[in-house]
Parts: sequence; C-alpha cells; structure tokens
Amino acid sequence: MLQYQEDLPDVRPVVREFTIAIGQCTDCGRRVQGRHPLQTSDALGAAAAQLGPAVVTLAVVLNKQLGLPLGKIATLFRERFGLTISPGGLVHAIRRAAARAAPTYVALCETVRGSPVVTSDETGWKVNAQLQWLWAAATPDTTIYAIEHGRGFVEAATLLGADFAGVLVRDGWAPYRRFEHAIHQTCLAHLLRRCRILICDHRERWFAPRVRHILQHALRVRDRYQRGRMSAHGVAIARGHLQNQLNALIDRPGAASVAQRFAAHLAIEFPAVFTFLLEPDAIDATNWRAEQALRPAVVVRKVCGGNRTNRGAQTHAVLASVLRTIQQRQLDVGEVFSGLLRSSEPVTALAPPPGT
Repeated sequence: MLQYQEDLPDVRPVVREFTIAIGQCTDCGRRVQGRHPLQTSDALGAAAAQLGPAVVTLAVVLNKQLGLPLGKIATLFRERFGLTISPGGLVHAIRRAAARAAPTYVALCETVRGSPVVTSDETGWKVNAQLQWLWAAATPDTTIYAIEHGRGFVEAATLLGADFAGVLVRDGWAPYRRFEHAIHQTCLAHLLRRCRILICDHRERWFAPRVRHILQHALRVRDRYQRGRMSAHGVAIARGHLQNQLNALIDRPGAASVAQRFAAHLAIEFPAVFTFLLEPDAIDATNWRAEQALRPAVVVRKVCGGNRTNRGAQTHAVLASVLRTIQQRQLDVGEVFSGLLRSSEPVTALAPPPGT
C-alpha cells in the first residue's frame, strides 16, 4: 500500500546584488545608468534595497484578492519567509505595482467598452469611512472595477462609456436604463426572487405565480436550445409567445398593491426581459457574472473595511481588475506581474483576447 503526503518546502529569501554601471554621454553630457533585466527599480543610495517581483506579487494577491490586512502580511513575511518589511513599505510596493499596471488597466477598460456583451453591477464601498460604490463590469474573459463617489448614471458611464452600444446585462437599477445606445437584458434571477417574495411573504396568489411561470418557461426554452433540442426559429416563435403572455398579464395584475407595483416595474423593464433569447449562447439571462466578480470585493470589504484614501481606492481598482482578469484567462499571476514590475517602462501586460 502507498501513502502520499504533500507539504511546503522551507522558503529562504533570495538576495541578488546588482552592480550598476553609471556613465555620461560624451555628446550631451546626460547621465546614463545601466539596468539588469531582473531589476524592478532604478533606485540607488538609501532606496537601493528593493523587494523582488515574487514578494510584491504575493503581497498584492494576499491584500487585493484575499483581503489580508497589510500588518498580517508583514507578519507572515517576517515569521515564515524571513523578510523584514513594514506595512508602510508594503503600501509603497503595492502602489508601485498599481502604477506599473495602470496601462494594462486602461487597456482592459477599452476591451470591456468594446465588448458585444457586458454584465455590470455595483456594491457599497468605504473610502476614509465614507460610503462610496465599487462598480464591476465583466465579460467572459475580462473584468474591470472602479470605485466612485455615487451610484448613478454618471458613475456607470465612467466605467462603460456613455455611448456603450453592446448588450448590457444588469439588474433593475434605474440608471442602467439611461444607456440609450445599448441593448438591455434585465436579470431574471432578480425578477424570480421578487416573485418568490410576493408569494411567500405577501401571499400573492394571482400575479406573481403567473409571472414566475412565464420566466421559468423562458429559461427552459434557452436550455432546450443549448441542448440542441430546439431550433433558432423555434426559439424566436417561443419568444414572441412569451412576450405576448407577459404583456397581457402586466395589464391585469389584480387588486393587491404589491402586485401592481411589480407590474409597473415589469412594464418598464418589458423590452429587456427576453433579450437573451435573441442569442441564447451569447447573452446571459442574469447578471451572475458581475455578481461573482463582486464577491472577492465583498470579502475584502468585510475584512479591511475599504480604503483609507482615494489613491488607495484607485490602487485597489487597478490591481483587482488585473488580478480578476488573470484568473478568468487562466494565466500565471507571477509571470504577468513579473513582466510588469521588471519592465523599465510601463507596459500593457494583457493583450485583448482574440475576437474582441
């Protein structure tokens, strides 16, 4: 019989010494300094001791992706890896990483704004103990975040662009409807949840059960198409029938005030209810993609409470966007950040995926 055991090796810091050649241009007299490909900084003198890319990458992942406070990260480095660094030193290292990742963040924003289908959502976030909002916009291979002061159209347009013309999958929050050039898909999970609340909490037995039946039927149509059991023509016919059924039901919600309010909401959202049946393989019926993108941020918020400064909020948005996109594209975070940190000039580390 065999037994296997996995364990961690003893980790010791690797200290590299770089001999820097410094000269002077014979024509213009400008100072010239050499740079080794493994260097992450040109600093000399009092700032000659630098952290390597592996240390900075681990600090970024622990803080921005897993929500570990900087004080605990410094303790981990000291007790497990023999690296003496203060939380303040980690702040500076993470800020430098964000500065190197800034061009990549800009490229990711452009990729999302040019994507045919984008899912968006937002959640509360604290900056200097003041309520702000963390926005997320996600595609199957790219996610971007932004921390803004408000929760309106201006902030959403800052993330997506006011002229966004793709398919926007979102919940029923009113500012999203102001994207006039976009094709909208409202989240069916939110509508089904509201049906469940009306049925269970308000004992509404006429309107909500019928709305739920129509929405669930639409999801079954999508599932049958994806399994190859229904043609695109059949989906189009079913979509027309579903629209007629829901439209007729909205006109007679019954006497209950909660049902009437729900019917009024459905009347506003009606053009965006069955958009996903136009392209069942490409358009999601719910905004689950953006909600999943917000989950790591919610963990960080519960542990750290947010950011202390606006600069810290921008740093978080940049690094969280790069980390989430690396995870979506199944890339090696160490390789990506090593390339960013060792480059002598800011570069774009994540090229747009094929077909975008």
